[in-house]
Amino acid sequence: MAKCEICSKGVLFGIKISHSHRRTNRSWKPNIRKVRIIDNGTPKTVNICSRCLRSNKVTRAV
Repeated sequence: MAKCEICSKGVLFGIKISHSHRRTNRSWKPNIRKVRIIDNGTPKTVNICSRCLRSNKVTRAV
């Protein structure tokens, strides 16, 4: 799975418990977007989570 290149957010693993208390593995995946940003004056494509994109931690290339 891809990670956010700004905050390094990745997949989290845990256990899903049903009503009858059966336990199975599950994963929480971050909302990763492939976005063109401007880094040191040059545009480049990076994987960014939507939280970093929303909080304006990068400037998007238009």
